[in-house]
Amino acid sequence: MEWPDEYEKLLFRMSTPSVVIDNTGCANATRVMIDSARKHGILLEAVQVLTDMNLSIKKAYISSDGRWFMDVFHVTDINGEKITDESFLKCIEKSLGTIHYGKLKCIEGLTAIELTGTDRVGLLSEIFAVLSNFECNVVEANVWTHNGRVASLIYIRDIDSGSLIEDSNKVDGMEDYNSLHEFPYIDIRSARTLVSMAVTHTERRLHQMMFADGDYERKPIIKPSGDRPVVEVQDSLEKGYSVVHVQCKDRTKLLFDVVCALTDMQYVVFHATVNTSERRASLEFFIRNTDGTPITSEAEKQHVILCLRGAIERRAYQGVRLELRTADRQGLLADIMCTFRENGLNVTRAEISTTTSEALNVFYVTDPFGNPCDSEVIEFVRHTIGLNELKVEELPSIYHHRGDKPTLSATASLGSIVRKNLYNLGLINSHS
Repeated sequence: MEWPDEYEKLLFRMSTPSVVIDNTGCANATRVMIDSARKHGILLEAVQVLTDMNLSIKKAYISSDGRWFMDVFHVTDINGEKITDESFLKCIEKSLGTIHYGKLKCIEGLTAIELTGTDRVGLLSEIFAVLSNFECNVVEANVWTHNGRVASLIYIRDIDSGSLIEDSNKVDGMEDYNSLHEFPYIDIRSARTLVSMAVTHTERRLHQMMFADGDYERKPIIKPSGDRPVVEVQDSLEKGYSVVHVQCKDRTKLLFDVVCALTDMQYVVFHATVNTSERRASLEFFIRNTDGTPITSEAEKQHVILCLRGAIERRAYQGVRLELRTADRQGLLADIMCTFRENGLNVTRAEISTTTSEALNVFYVTDPFGNPCDSEVIEFVRHTIGLNELKVEELPSIYHHRGDKPTLSATASLGSIVRKNLYNLGLINSHS
């Protein structure tokens, strides 16, 4: 009678990851060790947990053969320091200890809008104006752009009910507006249905949307820098693996982006090493397809190289970082985006979140051609929106006022001049 209970305990111990956190074995990082039974995607889930906790992965050693895996991560906080807070360490251990169960996540009371298509100046202004006209509150949104494409995941709720959009006429109206005005394809679905965390994780979903849209195949709209990621794929036929080498600038969430791409391409990582030094990252992966075969053709190699390069580059921040912190209100985003559009600012990335009373939004903006914005334009927009609400958080090193542009008089309307130039270039309509 006791055997079933003991058997269940054994299965539980085998399927529950063992997590050990050590602060003594490494001088400048906290070491996190995980071992458990192997399943497809578990490496991504572990990296996802660490990334979502704003931990920076400085080194990693990954080994997975047979039916077992062991991962070792050397992590720091956002300041590059060891993790010493005991409650935070316990939180890390608890979160990693449940990754094997494929937890379900339900976003109650919100409707999710997935948007992909061709990027252009003023697109987000139109999208948020439509949502405002249909009396929808934007609770959270993330927008990525890459190679002239855009992907966005927007969570909204109905103003009247304060919950998900249940009015079929309203949903149909938004979809009809989309088709009539040639917006990118918009898929509106209720987020009430339980779906896997891997699918509902915002940044992984954005990767999937960009991947499905083929952004990695397109020529860059903005001339890439000379320091592009170097990706190589080699054969290791004696061991039946394909070996992927990645060399690029180090940054937060780099390992997540690469592992996400490999997982979504249906490759399994059996062994890997990650090393970072002086803002450079070197990553090596021994992979096979989920059917156990290595990469077998030159075309497949080139596909992997393009996809990994796209996954690394699509998160790159382009432009000036603007942070908006202000009281939330109906139509706030529509008004902000309209101001950006009227002054020729192109939003290359956006992270939007709201609480019950406050909006915290981050935008990365360039000029219409992907170049750094003129300092006078930025200051004019800040004055329009509010100096205390919209702040410049960081400027790229090449940010400067271009001497070949005319100086504006104190009485000139900067917004009007910018709009006129964009209209003459055919970038906006006369009613913008």
